[in-house]
Amino acid sequence: MAAKPRVERILSNNIETLQSWSEIRTRLETLMETDEERNFRKNLAKGYGIGSPLHKVRLYNESNKEEDIRVTFYRDSASWCPYCMKVWLMLEEKQIPYRVEKINMRCYGDKPASFFKIQPGGQIPVAIIDGRVYGQSNDIMYALEEQFTPQQGYKSLSGRPEQQSQARDLLRLERELFSGWMIWLTGGGARSKRDFIEVLERVEKSLSKTGPFFLGESVSLVDFMYASFLERMAASLLYFKGFFIRVPPGEQTDYPAVNKWFDAMEELPSYQLSKSDYYTHCWDLPPQLGGCTYEAGCEPYEKAINGERSLDGTQGSWELPLQPHNGGVEPDWTWTAVDEAMAKREAVERVTGNHEAIVRFACRGAGKKGIPPVSAPLSDPNAVPNQVVEFAVDSCMRIVCRALLEGTTAQQECMSTIAQTIVAEGGDNFASGVIDSLAYVRDRIGVPRDMKLPAARQLRAHLNWAIKIITDAKQ
Repeated sequence: MAAKPRVERILSNNIETLQSWSEIRTRLETLMETDEERNFRKNLAKGYGIGSPLHKVRLYNESNKEEDIRVTFYRDSASWCPYCMKVWLMLEEKQIPYRVEKINMRCYGDKPASFFKIQPGGQIPVAIIDGRVYGQSNDIMYALEEQFTPQQGYKSLSGRPEQQSQARDLLRLERELFSGWMIWLTGGGARSKRDFIEVLERVEKSLSKTGPFFLGESVSLVDFMYASFLERMAASLLYFKGFFIRVPPGEQTDYPAVNKWFDAMEELPSYQLSKSDYYTHCWDLPPQLGGCTYEAGCEPYEKAINGERSLDGTQGSWELPLQPHNGGVEPDWTWTAVDEAMAKREAVERVTGNHEAIVRFACRGAGKKGIPPVSAPLSDPNAVPNQVVEFAVDSCMRIVCRALLEGTTAQQECMSTIAQTIVAEGGDNFASGVIDSLAYVRDRIGVPRDMKLPAARQLRAHLNWAIKIITDAKQ
């Protein structure tokens, strides 16, 4: 315990070198280049602008008033739930104003008693539309389809019998695809792989006839029914089975129409808002499904997705400089129109906007595991942070943010000085606690909950930069 005051005292003497959080925030604001960046927090509070998982109310623009909202949307807190994603997509694509109530999934936390009064079984999503409770994702989506006017570019099925019939056939196919994926992912074996591929080939054939969306040139309810699970299939089957569906631009694929569909979906702001990354999916799916099975040949992809090793074996896949498309594993989000500097600024914005809570959260890595535990390994709501390392972790997080804004070269000496202080004054166990804390928050950066993938990749890699410097100081 004596390490805490010694380390704090010495690091506090370097406070000018460290810069305060408010100074880092001011520096960030001087570097912002777009109205979207500059107005993010203001728009978040009002429900305006580009969608964010942090929105608690969604109005889109000043033409909508909060008192006119007809929909309250109950979705999961971590943005993991595929059924919530379907509804979320539809609300955003049709630009339906709504309020958000976030509810834990069973695998990572408890639900409030008030929610069980609305949904006795506890399932999410739930929507209250004009006072009526809808407790299944499909029911919610059909209600939104019928009761709200579509925006331009959205293909409504309402009043179109021929397309309704086509949609029913495609949705039966989606259920076959889902079933085949579940059987292969949670069981395995040559037969289940063969059965899944057979259905995927029928999906490919269907899209090749219409394209880029399932009903032609415009997105529809059918695409939203497919979206959340096709996205999770692309991530999980590569991680657990070594099977590619989605490929980086220019790569050969057996599923070109499916890839064109992904390309088209990624042009939609609604999908850009709700899309997750492979890492988040591959860690959140097993606790939801009761486990997934690995097959031979998946290990290189598992390591690359987890940040351990790039496919070519030359570096860690969460190590600077970052390889394009994570070394060929996961396509970069080029559709975001975000350059590297803007991605770094997004990461700093999210950290500086909630730095006290983030530092305390990180210190769980050096603390005690929660009792009772939950089944999701990336979640531990009852964990107890180690306050002894808090100031040191806070100092490291400030340097990481400065490195994101100014470059690692500019902050190398400062980070090295902090690392040497942590080791010399705190000792090996204290330094290990700081490393564990930085790794804890690195591994729990959620996409899209916390930030988009380009920003998450930068923050994960810069945390690894700091971890390496402390590790080297220990040695």
